[in-house]
Amino acid sequence: MVLAAGLGKRMRPITDTIPKPLVSISGKTLLDWGLDSLAEVGVKRAVVNVHYLPDQIIAHVADRIKPQAVISDERDGLLDSAGGIVKARGELGAEPFYIVNADTFWIDQGAPNLARLAAAWDDARMDILLMLADLGQATGHSGSTDFLVAPDATLSRAKGAPEGLIYAGAAIVHPRIFVDAPEGPLSLNRYFDQAISFGRLFGMKMQGSWITVGTPDAIPQAEVAVKRALADAS
Repeated sequence: MVLAAGLGKRMRPITDTIPKPLVSISGKTLLDWGLDSLAEVGVKRAVVNVHYLPDQIIAHVADRIKPQAVISDERDGLLDSAGGIVKARGELGAEPFYIVNADTFWIDQGAPNLARLAAAWDDARMDILLMLADLGQATGHSGSTDFLVAPDATLSRAKGAPEGLIYAGAAIVHPRIFVDAPEGPLSLNRYFDQAISFGRLFGMKMQGSWITVGTPDAIPQAEVAVKRALADAS
C-alpha cells in the first residue's frame, strides 16, 4: 500500500499544480522512489491511494508494470493513513503487506531495507513492524524522535527522547488489525498505540540514508543527500 493521497500544503507553490508524490528529486518522483523500492524486492502489485489532483497520479502510474499500480480513489474525501488502508482492504488481501509513504524515500546501503524488513517479520509476535532511522541518517527531518526500541525490538513512544528513532515511512502490517475498523478517516497512530499496548509493535533500524522533503527549499538539500548516499553505497 503506497500512501499518496496527502495535500502537500507545505510544498506550495509547487503543489498548487502537481501532487506532492510527483515532486521530482534527482530526476525521479517521490512516488517512483517508493515504487522502485517495492519493485526491487519483488512486489508485483501495489495499491496507490489518491485524493489531491488524482488524475495526474493515475496517469503517471498507468503504464507501470513493476509493480503494477492499482488505484484506490479517495477524491470524495481524505481518509488519513489508516482510513485509506481500510478502504483498500479488498485489494490488499489476507496476508501481511508493506506500507510505504509516498512523500519520503531512502537510499539502501547493502541489502534492500524492505527485504531486511520482510526477513525480520515474525507473524506470531508482530502486528506491525516499522522501518526506523536515527537522526544522523535523516535529511530534511525537522521533528523529533518517534520511538524507543527495547532489547527485544518492541517499541514505545519516544516523546522526543534523543536516543529515540524516527519512523522512516515504511512498514509491514498484518491486515487482522483492521478487521473491526470503522470506515472514514483514521490515523495509523491509533494502530501503533494499540500494538504497543499488546506488545506487538516492533521496529527495525534501516541501513543507509533516509530523506524527506517538506518544503520547496528542501529540494536542493535532498538532491545533495541523494548524490552523497549513492556515492557511499557504490
